[in-house]
Amino acid sequence: MSSGTKRLERTASCSTSFRSELPELPEVETIRAQLAPRLEGRTLSRVEILDPRLTRPHDLFEVMEELEGDRVGSVERRGKYLLLRLESGLSLLVHLRMTGSFGFTPMSHERAVLELDDGSRLAYRDVRRFGTWLVLEDAQLEPYLAAKNGPEPLGSRFTASWLTQRLAARRAPLKAVLLDQRVVAGLGNIYADEALWRSRLNPLRPANDMSPAEAARLHRSIRVALRAGIDRQGSTLSDYRTPEGNTGGMQDEFRVYGRDGEPCSRCGTTISKTRVGGRGTWFCPRCQPLSVPEAGK
Repeated sequence: MSSGTKRLERTASCSTSFRSELPELPEVETIRAQLAPRLEGRTLSRVEILDPRLTRPHDLFEVMEELEGDRVGSVERRGKYLLLRLESGLSLLVHLRMTGSFGFTPMSHERAVLELDDGSRLAYRDVRRFGTWLVLEDAQLEPYLAAKNGPEPLGSRFTASWLTQRLAARRAPLKAVLLDQRVVAGLGNIYADEALWRSRLNPLRPANDMSPAEAARLHRSIRVALRAGIDRQGSTLSDYRTPEGNTGGMQDEFRVYGRDGEPCSRCGTTISKTRVGGRGTWFCPRCQPLSVPEAGK
């Protein structure tokens, strides 16, 4: 069987097995990058919210009234949140959750529609209806985001020293700590597994067992894994599509995620699957040993 056929089979398997994975930083960043040139400077001439769950506990008609007629100043991302800053001083904070997405063509399961002053139509689609829209004033926005997110992993505030300190304070399994958005904003199940494989660290090791050198290696690997995902426009496992209707390509480059039973591309050992914090977790038993050899042995 060719490597291309294997990749196709793995992608098909992923699309049916991992429907619960949230869009992570690379997926949300890809959405932001495609929305920004189409939305920035445009006026929201008409806003229609079709599902009251989207804005709950706030009334959908109040949210529609707040947004309609306002102009988009910038489209930003914070962790897994998509952020539309409006010229009025309000911001629309969107969390896609499991199946939220945007598209410029009509789609099934539309929960909201933004009509722009240039005649274009942007729909928000959400099959499982877990996504949220929240309108905040400028004074509320930063405290809200800071309470839920640590520093951006691709930004200057996310340093090896910062990560070392956060890991040293936690006894939970390393993978579980990495999924805490207050430690690494935007990192989720997929890219945590990929980063741990790259850094040769076992997901079950206690976080406070990391040496400074290991934490620094993990810091570099998190950045590499996330940049690889952005370069490939994210991972399409089931519902994720970019606003332009494209699929991501990172699923063809997974080193461990979803590959249990396949050989590790680095050492040939069979990839294993376990659970950490209730999440499916993939790793190489040889490249990522649970126990660390003592010095000199």
